[in-house]
Amino acid sequence: MMDFNWTLLNTEFFLVGLMLLVFLVDLFVSDKRIPAWLTIAGLVVLFFVNLWAPHYGSTLNGTLVHSSFTAFLKGVFLLAGIIASLGAISTLRQFEKRAGEYYLLLLASLLGMMLVVMARELVLFFVAFELMSIPLYVLAAYDKADDRSVEAGLKLFIYGTFSSALLAMGVTLMYGVVGSTLFRDLASGLTQAEPLAILGLVLFLAGVGFKVAMVPFHMWVPDTYEGAPAPFVAFLSVAPKAAGFAILFVFLLSLFQDMAPFWKVTVAFFAGITMILGNLLALPQTNLKRLLGYSGIAHIGYMLLAVAAGTERAIAFVLFYFVSYVLSNMGAFLFAEVVRQNEGGETLEKLHGYAQRNPLLSLYMLVFLLSLGGIPFVMGFWAKLYVFLAAVQSGLVLLVFLGAVLTVVALFYYLNVARQMYIEKPEQAEKLQAPVRVPGSIHLALALATLAVAVLGLYPKLVVSPALSAAHTFLQTLAGF
Repeated sequence: MMDFNWTLLNTEFFLVGLMLLVFLVDLFVSDKRIPAWLTIAGLVVLFFVNLWAPHYGSTLNGTLVHSSFTAFLKGVFLLAGIIASLGAISTLRQFEKRAGEYYLLLLASLLGMMLVVMARELVLFFVAFELMSIPLYVLAAYDKADDRSVEAGLKLFIYGTFSSALLAMGVTLMYGVVGSTLFRDLASGLTQAEPLAILGLVLFLAGVGFKVAMVPFHMWVPDTYEGAPAPFVAFLSVAPKAAGFAILFVFLLSLFQDMAPFWKVTVAFFAGITMILGNLLALPQTNLKRLLGYSGIAHIGYMLLAVAAGTERAIAFVLFYFVSYVLSNMGAFLFAEVVRQNEGGETLEKLHGYAQRNPLLSLYMLVFLLSLGGIPFVMGFWAKLYVFLAAVQSGLVLLVFLGAVLTVVALFYYLNVARQMYIEKPEQAEKLQAPVRVPGSIHLALALATLAVAVLGLYPKLVVSPALSAAHTFLQTLAGF
């Protein structure tokens, strides 16, 4: 008899209800701003529901597991959804008839992310993975009148379906080796002695590597980030990657634990080349969104160091890193959207004189840049420091040294953006008198993100403590396999 504990799925049921409500409101209400604010209000409520929901247990005969780890990640997803929804309100004015569909697709992807981090059965995991991914392909190409957006959606779709095919082949091989789709059976059946198990691991790493933009599976990032609408790119740059890292931890530390010597070396190698290529390719960029895309690849490399470490503290510090990354990176992309709306593009030369034209907006971006660059004492500084410490404790000293050197390299292109805002002057002097208009919803998102980055930089323990607790319970649930 199948057990079903519905209280463990409060968040998911609430999210499905919100999707239905947004759909009905969009269907019958002419003002398309209402679905947007309804989505934001629902996600805010859901964020607090997730905080108070039960944080430990399993349902559907152990195929879905809920713990502080999954609750923490759901909080990250919801935070990203709130910021992305706020940022999209002004952008979606040109798609007024389709605005409700945008939020419905965003909510569907969020539902997939929540289920994929809870799944402990291969078929359920793969279905949730596709539920997370397919709406993203549509959202990337949402601006059908812009060839860049259509190209972005097409590239994301091609690479995304290819990664899904690799992942499907990987999980099929896992099933073929063990004869079961349950993670608890796979954990005891997948060993390094089985060549098919090793091939399944390789295909799995490649499939998830595309999703998290790990080198050499990063090719879709720059063009997709440049062409797709910036509020969506802000969401794409963070939330699916957080889900991807959760998948890595679940699979590598449970199903492939017997192959740890193999995958730790492999992940450490890819962490190194991801850090190097991400930072070096960001240096020559003149488009802000492409620069943030390549810098995001570099950040994935830093976080892969923690995956290679595979310790409790490493897991916790990746969770902390993603909170920092949600606030800083999404804020930077929303700044890029403001620049596009005012200047008609996101090239760095468009930023000339911005500190004089809108000092507060420029201050927001400066805080985000300092956080992404790891400057004390904003949140991003602690994120990098903690990940490096966890990697050192696991013996990855050379990679940490490489990461520290590349952090200095990253400061060059981050501070170059600041230089464009604060030092460079526009060619036309009268441009300094032109106001920079910031939509109210984006201004609210930027202000809240800046405040959070600053406050959590001063008091990182507010996030570190729940992250450590989440990592501890995560390893406890794995011990049950």
